[in-house]
Amino acid sequence: MSFIPLLTLAALTVSVHTAPATRDTSAVCSDGTAVPHTACCAFIPLAKDLQANLFQNECGEDAHEVVRLVFHDAITISQRLGPSAGGGADGSVLLFPTVEANFHANDGIDESVNNLLHYLALYNVSAGDLVQFAGAVGLSNCPGAPRLEFLAGRPNTTVVPQDGLVPEPQDSVDSILARFADAGNFSPFEVVSLLASHSIARADVVDPTIDAAPFDSTPFTFDTQVFLEVLLKGTGFPGTNNNVGEVMSPLPLSSGNDTGELRLQSDFALARDNRTACFWQGFVNKQDFMASSFRAAMAKLAILGHNRDDLIDCSSVVPATVKTAVKGAR
Repeated sequence: MSFIPLLTLAALTVSVHTAPATRDTSAVCSDGTAVPHTACCAFIPLAKDLQANLFQNECGEDAHEVVRLVFHDAITISQRLGPSAGGGADGSVLLFPTVEANFHANDGIDESVNNLLHYLALYNVSAGDLVQFAGAVGLSNCPGAPRLEFLAGRPNTTVVPQDGLVPEPQDSVDSILARFADAGNFSPFEVVSLLASHSIARADVVDPTIDAAPFDSTPFTFDTQVFLEVLLKGTGFPGTNNNVGEVMSPLPLSSGNDTGELRLQSDFALARDNRTACFWQGFVNKQDFMASSFRAAMAKLAILGHNRDDLIDCSSVVPATVKTAVKGAR
C-alpha cells in the first residue's frame, strides 16, 4: 500500500467541514457572557458544575468514561435497518438506562450514565445534548486534546435502540468498518481517527481480574503514544490471558498500583489491516494531525441522526483545552 497518497486523501478528508446555518449572534446570558444563541446559555453553568463536581478539572476516569459514553450513545443508528434501530446521538443511553446499560457492548457504562442522570434532572437540556456536551467538557481536561465542536438542539428520543450496534473489541476489521459505514458513512480513515480516544482509555471489563487497564503508557494525555505502542510486538498480558477481545500487550507488567497496558484485539487488527494500517501509522508523532482528524470525526459522530442545519453552534461554551505540552511518542 502506498502511504503518501492515502495520507494526502486523509488530509483532504479532515479539511472538508460544513458550518451550520447562521444563527443569532447577539444573545447575552444572565452572567454577561455573549453567546451565538440564547440556547447556549444553559450550558454555561452546566460546564462549571461538571468541571467542579464530576471531572474536577482532571483528565481522570470520569472524563474517560463520559468520552466512551458519547460514542456508545451515538453509534446506535443504522441506515440498513432504518429508524426503528436507533436514533444515533440522541441521549437514549440516558433515557433508557436500564435497557442500553445491559447491552453486552455497554458493560461498564452504568457509572457514567448514573453520573449524567444527576445533571439531566438539574438542567434544562436534552439528554442527547447532555451526553455530547459532557464529553466535550471532559475531554477539555486532557492535555493534547482538541476543543470539540458542540451543537445544541437535539430533541429527546422515544426510540429504544437495538442491541448489537456498538462494535466490540473481538469484532473483525470487516465487521467494524461495515458497522461504521452503516451508521454514518464513516471512511476507514475516520474510524482510525475516532480511535484516538483510546489514547485516554482504560478497560475495566475486558479482563475482569483487573481494573482501569490503560491502552497505552500515557492514559491521562491525549497523544499519539497509543498509535505507536499498538504496533509493537506483544509479550504478555497485564492480568489473565484468554480474555475475549484481548491480545498480548507490549507493556504488560504492572508496577505498584499501576496496571500494565492492555491491548485490544480490534486495535491490533486495525493497525495491521491494509485498509487502515497506513492511517494508523500516519498518526505516530503527528499530534496536531491526529487531534484535528479526531475533532472532525467527532463532529460527524455527534450529529448522527440529526440535520446539522437544525442545530445551534454553541462551541464557544465548551471550556478551552488545557495547554500542558505533549511529548512525542517514544
